[in-house]
Amino acid sequence: MNWKYFFLGVSAGVAGAYIVNEAISRKETISPEEILNQVKEAFKKDGPISGSWINMSAEPFLRSPIEHQVYKGGITRSINGHSELFEFIADAKTGTIIETKPIG
Repeated sequence: MNWKYFFLGVSAGVAGAYIVNEAISRKETISPEEILNQVKEAFKKDGPISGSWINMSAEPFLRSPIEHQVYKGGITRSINGHSELFEFIADAKTGTIIETKPIG
């Protein structure tokens, strides 16, 4: 057995395992713009949207016992001539809307 090829194979295996581990452990998030578009589409079903906003940086949100990284934002829509304001919280990793609540 040639030791040079053995150590080369072991080195390649260790390097490959490291790269795969880094790729799996990296936490990808959905862009805030994409989440805002999803929320707007959901709210458009009940009336036209007249305004929207989203914080561009994710922040921690504790929904016991799990902590999520979330984006917070808001939507204004018109229903029967009245403006309604809503706040929303969406999971930064999946885009799932965790919470919505009316403002005011």
